[in-house]
Formats: sequence, C-alpha cells, structure tokens
Amino acid sequence: MLNGTIAVQRIGENGDVLTVATFSSGDIIGGNLAFSNNNEYPMTIISASNSEILHIKRGFILELCQNNKAFLVRFLHCLSDKTLVLTDTIKFISMKSIRDKIIEFLTYEYYTQKDLNIKLNISKKELAEKFGIQRPSLFRELRKMKEEKLIDYNHKYITILDKSILK
Repeated sequence: MLNGTIAVQRIGENGDVLTVATFSSGDIIGGNLAFSNNNEYPMTIISASNSEILHIKRGFILELCQNNKAFLVRFLHCLSDKTLVLTDTIKFISMKSIRDKIIEFLTYEYYTQKDLNIKLNISKKELAEKFGIQRPSLFRELRKMKEEKLIDYNHKYITILDKSILK
C-alpha cells in the first residue's frame, strides 16, 4: 500500500460483515497469495479512503527476496504479522459468546496498553466487525456488562471496573 486504507472483509449472505484485516500505507497486501496456485483473493476488499496500491509481479518479488535481505525480512515480517491477525480473527469467531469476545479483546488490550482504561483505536462498528457480530449485539452486551459493573465505556474508552473478568 502506497497510501490510503483498505479492509479485507467477509460479507455473509445475511449482510453480516467480518473485518479480517485492515491495511494502510507501508503494509503489504496479497503477499500471502503471491506464490499461491490460486491468486484470487477469497474475500471482499473495501477501500476506506482514496488508496494507491503498487502491484509487484511474482518474479520481481522473488528477485528482491534473493538480492535484498532487508526486503526479504520486511516481506516475511508482514506475512507473519498478518498470520497472527488472522489467527486472532479465527479465535474471535470460534468463541461461543459475545461476552467471551469482549473479554478476550479487553484482556489483550489491558496487557498491551498496561491500563484499565482501554483506549479504543477503532470504532465500535469496526469492533463489531472484528468480532463478526452485529453492532446492536455488541452494544447490548456492553450495556449488560456496564449494568453488572464489570466495565464502563464511552465512545473512546472502555474502562475495566472488575479485573476478575480478565483472563
């Protein structure tokens, strides 16, 4: 990606949207397909802003990997990071309840941000898409958790009130 932001999404038959990954300037998109026998992206790509993408042919990628160690390391780093994102997405999808998904997210962010006040770097709509659920379902569960005094929240933060929910 030269500039802009795009999202990789799975859109279900009933209109459910699951955002699998987002890409912005400097990210490599499609690197996982560059050497695949099937080079069609199996999901929907949405441009969230005006975006520019540089297409590099497979042979040139191979040449860069062989002759430029820094490129090879960056390429492998991007592939590895996106694999971890995909693993997290699969983990969120396979969890049984919305509450489990919220708690997993809060636990991860608590250890990452080292704070009980979790700053949301994405909108609640994007969070619902990350979980593969409808936005009203997310809000309903957040409201329940707030009523149970487990969390508090506003549009920019979710505050963990009861640390016992963390895994």
